[in-house]
Amino acid sequence: MTPELTVGELAARSGVAISTLHFYEAKGLLSSHRTLGDQRRYERSMLRRVAVIRVAQELGLSLAEIAAAFATLPDNRTPNHLDWIKLSARWRKDLDRRIAQMKKLRDGLTDCIGCGCLSLVTCPLRNPGDRLGKEGPGPRRLMVRR
Repeated sequence: MTPELTVGELAARSGVAISTLHFYEAKGLLSSHRTLGDQRRYERSMLRRVAVIRVAQELGLSLAEIAAAFATLPDNRTPNHLDWIKLSARWRKDLDRRIAQMKKLRDGLTDCIGCGCLSLVTCPLRNPGDRLGKEGPGPRRLMVRR
């Protein structure tokens, strides 16, 4: 097994398109070096970084949030097991909030959402006179407070 991977090998093993790997690299999420023939080479450890990026994106995190988490690693290295525990703990609070928001959305989407339109039969009962509008803009009954 070679210690370094070409961009094609990294793409094949990670399941991420070459163009996406270049994009991640441009955003500072991955790093490579150039050979004497000016070809990109990635350390095999970049497979773990790509995997963490993919998992984090699947959880709904933005590339900026992922980059901020990676920036906390010493020497911007690839996350090890202990790093992954710390990174995931940082994301847990936000993920819990997102889960609560999605449950609230799922359970309340077919009812009055507190947007102020008062067009459903239940809206005048659940939000009389748009009293929820005093709390602020948007669908007040669906928003999870931060």
